[in-house]
Amino acid sequence: MNYLDRYAFWCNAGLPADVQAELDEIKNNEEELKGRFSSDLQFGTAGMRGIMGMGSNRLNKYTVRRAAQGMAAWLSGTDLPKIAAIGYDSRHHSEEFANVCAVAFAEAGIKTYLFDRLAPTPMLSFAVRELGCGCGIVISASHNAGEYNGVKCYGPDGCQMTDAPAAVVTETIAKIPYFVPEEKSFAEFMQEGLIEYIAQPLWEKYYDTVLAEAVAPELIKQSGLQIVYTPLCGTGNEPVREVLGRLGVGITVVGCQEKPDGDFKTCEYPNPETDAALNESYKVANTVPCDVILGTDPDCDRVAIAVPSGQGYVKISGNELGCLLLDYILKARSEKGDIPKGAIAVRSLVSSPLADRIAAHYGVEMKAVLTGFKYIGGEILALEEIGEENRFIFGFEESCGYLKGTYARDKDAVVASMLVCELAAFCRLQGKSILDAMNELYATYGFYLAHVTSVELTGSDAMEKAAKIMSDLRSNTPDAVGGYLITKINDYGARTSKDMQTGETLPISLPKSNVLELILGDKGSVIARPSGTEPKVKFYYTAVAETKEAAAEQIRQMRKQMEA
Repeated sequence: MNYLDRYAFWCNAGLPADVQAELDEIKNNEEELKGRFSSDLQFGTAGMRGIMGMGSNRLNKYTVRRAAQGMAAWLSGTDLPKIAAIGYDSRHHSEEFANVCAVAFAEAGIKTYLFDRLAPTPMLSFAVRELGCGCGIVISASHNAGEYNGVKCYGPDGCQMTDAPAAVVTETIAKIPYFVPEEKSFAEFMQEGLIEYIAQPLWEKYYDTVLAEAVAPELIKQSGLQIVYTPLCGTGNEPVREVLGRLGVGITVVGCQEKPDGDFKTCEYPNPETDAALNESYKVANTVPCDVILGTDPDCDRVAIAVPSGQGYVKISGNELGCLLLDYILKARSEKGDIPKGAIAVRSLVSSPLADRIAAHYGVEMKAVLTGFKYIGGEILALEEIGEENRFIFGFEESCGYLKGTYARDKDAVVASMLVCELAAFCRLQGKSILDAMNELYATYGFYLAHVTSVELTGSDAMEKAAKIMSDLRSNTPDAVGGYLITKINDYGARTSKDMQTGETLPISLPKSNVLELILGDKGSVIARPSGTEPKVKFYYTAVAETKEAAAEQIRQMRKQMEA
């Protein structure tokens, strides 16, 4: 079936007048027709994410319903508990899509617990575990622009769904017809008890659990810490302020970004990785006492910070914050003598290897895993299965995702915000800033400078373009990057590691993934991978030098060659 056939099928399906009107508007727009109907929106290990609107390649109540029906069918065919939990964020249609999913589960006889208001993604991960669920769903597109939404899917351990069950769900969805009417309404299933709202005690247990992960919470009140906080119009406003408030943090909220707003009018791209995401926070911070600016993304699983420097504020990168929090946690636990035997920390492959040096200093093993927090969660699960989850110290991704504790299996901006405030309080009491603490790490371990660039792709064949970029890089790999010889090539797609000096090739034990890593001896690396959720290829540069200036020049030369 081509895009015109799909369009005709939707037009002739007898859909409601408002849906038909939207379809009629695009009947002569070739670009829109191809974009909306060239294929079905793809389901993968991260679930589905896409632009909202009518069409088979868009996120709407019909494509969401099919995805939920596929999830329900998969769960029904397993030995897992026939219980599900569903959460949603502040985006347009998020609550509606959550209700659609709840009905699809209830139709399959699955008891469904639904958050009664906006809730962070990590709270859903916690709820899946706490309520003994077989699976969970969050309606969110994380940090994407306002026209996007998504269906994030979780397994029984609170981790995002892994490859094997996702493949079953994908196969099942393909067999489900569009536009199957609901057997009963949401209200009827609520009345029958198959759908139930999650009660306040779970929120309280989540707060208690997060607070229990504090390292030295007494420092916050001692320091008189003052922060500026923005939830970026998302889900963090209630839980972040609740947890930090209980610890005595002085909080000034960015008023124009306090309330939910699916348009994100004051922050077009609500991604805390970008400096622009904190623009409104900078304005507020210039008018009030502020030790640190803190921002969480719409589903509150990522957090970014900026700190005072001279006359303004400097944004700390995701890599830097991960290293700072790791060092803070390990230093405190080392002083208490409670670092467990066989302790491990975990970072994503594309995150800074500076973290390896810090962990080694405290006698802790650092594991590098594929990108995606589910792989960090997988390391926790492996420890849990042998009763040794206490060995997990901390996990992070350079994309501003952090987790301390094993209560959730996804990155959690609530616990990370608490740790940031502890770190800031510790520094304040020491008479220094977070920026000073970062410079001390560089002075101790060397300047590990990181930079990420993205090749943005457009058109209905964007994913094919991404695949070609990766294929071309594999077949035309340079001998050197930025003046430094490539000493090793790690191809995670082929699962091989080749030593370019000896020619020896060894297997890689990590799961297969379309990632290529070029190691430049002890001078750094370049890693290329296509994004799993957006039409782009990302390049991660790391340079290691004795000074920040030298590392920056290395990055510049590496980028110049790769971009050419």
